[in-house]
Amino acid sequence: MTTSAISAARVADLIGPAAGDGPAYQLIADRLRLLIADGRITVGTRLPSERDLTGALAVSRTTVSSAYAVLRERGYLTSRRGSGSVVSLPVGAVRRDTGLHLSPQVPEGTIDLTCAAQRAPAGMTRAAEAAIAASPGYLSGSGYLLNGVPELREVIARRYTERGLATTADEVLVTTGAVVGMAIAVRALLSPGETVVLETPTYPNVFPTLDQLRARIAAVPVAPDGWDVTTMAATIRTSGARAAILLPDFHNPTGSLMSDEQRAVVARALAREGITAIVDETVNEISLDHEGPLPLPFGAHHADTVSVGSASKSHWGGLRIGWVRASGPTLERLAAARVPLDIGAPVIDQLVLLQLMGATAGITDERRRDLISSRDALATALRHRLPQFTFVLPSGGLSLWVELPEPMATEVTLAAEEEGLLIASGPRFAAAGGLDRWIRLPYVLSPEELVEAVARLERAWVRVAAGSPVTRRGRTEHSLGPLVA
Repeated sequence: MTTSAISAARVADLIGPAAGDGPAYQLIADRLRLLIADGRITVGTRLPSERDLTGALAVSRTTVSSAYAVLRERGYLTSRRGSGSVVSLPVGAVRRDTGLHLSPQVPEGTIDLTCAAQRAPAGMTRAAEAAIAASPGYLSGSGYLLNGVPELREVIARRYTERGLATTADEVLVTTGAVVGMAIAVRALLSPGETVVLETPTYPNVFPTLDQLRARIAAVPVAPDGWDVTTMAATIRTSGARAAILLPDFHNPTGSLMSDEQRAVVARALAREGITAIVDETVNEISLDHEGPLPLPFGAHHADTVSVGSASKSHWGGLRIGWVRASGPTLERLAAARVPLDIGAPVIDQLVLLQLMGATAGITDERRRDLISSRDALATALRHRLPQFTFVLPSGGLSLWVELPEPMATEVTLAAEEEGLLIASGPRFAAAGGLDRWIRLPYVLSPEELVEAVARLERAWVRVAAGSPVTRRGRTEHSLGPLVA
């Protein structure tokens, strides 16, 4: 891991005034520990020298030296020759994330790009502490809040209204993540054997619910540069569908953004046929460098819309909080359909999200800059090392949808795993088969890790293109590898 440095002035700004109850060195050590735990100072960062930080904080050298000593003793600092004091985490505090891989036996050093989600944001520890402080008001009850914490529903409703879709808290149901929210919506609106309009590629975690309902698929393609809404409207007209599942906001996996004009065309086609739209909005807050105002929510164009949102992409997947927004009789059907699947999201997690959304509804400017840097580093590395691979650079979302020169995505995915890289192949996202020329590459890791990932991908491609055999590591013949998020 590349060691970065943080200036004494920046550390002093983050710590704030070194005054309060107790010894100054303990206060500085505690604030640094929280900054590290929150991710505002990342693991591997070199802290300023004791002398430099002494001047920035206007405290004695002994105070800073004692604070650093406390952090070393607790495992939050490591002294490295030539690198000074480097941020670390205590032994046992690091849980190596195997993403959503089905096997826990992921080799050390593997780069996992199956999960398009970010680490916890800065301020998570503080939000959790505030949530615990706010929890006594809920402890006297059962903890089962079927519709969700009222204050969080108010905040979510207010965000819809700000985006251009007037919403009240009564139109919001909080769920245990967006996958559950989507399952609730699909089960509420579709009977077994009915037809659903479905984009291809699309987010794959809706497939199990559709399979269980034996739903028929009317597939509409999403090209790398977006939707052909004329063809889409024609498919809708002849589909006989009861519902349409759409991802118009920085589409996962392509990153495409449907314009207001396109939304209006699709909405008119759905309205003519009496089709309910189920809209996955989990990535709608991940605007990176989109120029101009964002389109209105799809529900502003089509009243018969169920919107499914989540905190997993905008804040943190570990919270497992999602929501469904609908009105009238549709909302009543959703409430009835949720009970077999979800009888209330965790109250503490909702209170944590309430704190985070109070600070920012979506990603912070700092995280946006980090994502742009990672996206651009990934794109540059691909153009340099694999110029035969093509993609459209998205203005939002969390991944690149990359086209290979040949339909070898499954083989490349297997070869990449042998090189220590986990990726998701195109067929995982296919609603109607195919897509074996495509892979999804999220840009949620550091630029350095993504450059290394492309180097491993290049080695995998060279092997596959040369016809070298790849192994399946115990997978069944038709397994597509890791789950994806």
